[in-house]
Order: sequence, then structure tokens, then C-alpha cells
Amino acid sequence: MTNIQAGTSSTMTTQTPGSSERRRAPRIAPLSADIYAAGAAPARESSLQELKAQSRKPGEASFFYLDHHFQHNAVKVLPGEYFVADESMVIMTVLGSCIAACLWDSRARVGGMNHFMLPDGDLADASGRYGSYAMELLINEMLKMGARRETMQAKIFGGAQVMHNFTTMNVGERNTNFVLNYLHTERIPIVSEDVLDIYPRKVVFFPVTGKAMVKRLAHAHPEALAQEARGNAVTVVKSTAGGSVDLF
Repeated sequence: MTNIQAGTSSTMTTQTPGSSERRRAPRIAPLSADIYAAGAAPARESSLQELKAQSRKPGEASFFYLDHHFQHNAVKVLPGEYFVADESMVIMTVLGSCIAACLWDSRARVGGMNHFMLPDGDLADASGRYGSYAMELLINEMLKMGARRETMQAKIFGGAQVMHNFTTMNVGERNTNFVLNYLHTERIPIVSEDVLDIYPRKVVFFPVTGKAMVKRLAHAHPEALAQEARGNAVTVVKSTAGGSVDLF
């Protein structure tokens, strides 16, 4: 699992020889100075029972569990859902061609994640499955919890081409382009990303500190493994040159 933290860094786009698949390596960056502000009060932490007992809004994630790896209460964000919190917990999702945007406000110590499947859809279908609605919903919920648009920063994940030879309508690339353009328009800086390629991903996000971690899962392109092994060895070295990465 790769630890992706706040800051600024450079991106790199690579392409495997003999393949039309677009690849975008993670941008890794060091922690910003104010993540752990001096004298900051410890974040509250609800019990698992309290989290499960709270009423939830439409589209808000509600699958709570104890994450034994991180020893924290956690919530799983399913496709079309979102979750925003200002307490110590883990927000988790698993992605293929979908995108998860993680937003964080370092001063309010509020963070949230969404999980959308397509860039946009029918105007009559206001659903978190579509990026145009999911991004607006996530930002609005962040604002309600005290975040400010001008101090938000984003980390984006997903957009993989998980269907072999399915290149005529690359949903992952469309989703990635959408979220990049959306955040640029909203003037919310993207401080790190792990998008495109062919790997499904497991993403965990800590809403108080803004730390995000991503684990690339086994993909459905076994015939590309040998080629990937050579290409990724170079990609990882280059993409981690600007910041720390923890693998575990």
C-alpha cells in the first residue's frame, strides 16, 4: 500500500510499448506544515455503535466496521455514495474505472470522500453515481461541516481501464479527465493522485489529517504482467522521487 500525503509534486504520464493504454503514475508529495498544528485538540472519536446508530442522509455511506489493520472505526463508501467527517476514523473504498475524490481542509480538519461511476448522466437523475452531482454534493457537505472552499485540497484515485481490450469507450479515462477539469474549474488544487493504468485500487483516507493510502490490487490483464513488471519498476522510482512512500 502506498502512502500519499499532502503537498505539491510533479506528474508523469507513461505508455507501455506496444500498448494503447494510457498510464499516469502517482504524484507523491511531503506533508504540509499545518497538518498537525501545534496545540491542536485531539479529534473526537465516536464508538462503532454510535456511528451505526446515527441517522444518515440519502447517498451517505452507512456501512461501518472496525478496521483491524489500522485499529480504527471505518466506513466503506460504495459506488454513488460519499462520506464527510471531522473525527478520527478511516474512510475506505475500492475502485476500478470509478473515481474517488478525497477533499480535505487542514484548518477545519474536515475531510471527505466520494465514489462516482460516470462523469455525468440524465439531468433528471440527480445521483452520486455521476461525477457532476457527486463532486457538488461532497463540496457542499464539507462546507456544512466548517470547511472553506479556498482552503480545500484534493487527492484523486481510480480511473483504471479494468476491461481488457475495451478502449473504444474508456470510462476510466473519461472519469479522470472529468475530475481533473472539475477541480481546476473550482480552483481546488490536486496535491496527489493515483489514476488511470489498469489496476483496481483500495483507497483509505483519514479525514482529520488528510492522509490517504492506496493499494493497487491484482488486475484482470494477466498477459500484461511481464510487461508491467518492467515498466512499473521504472515508474515507481520516478514517481516517488518527490516525497515519502510507505509500503506495507
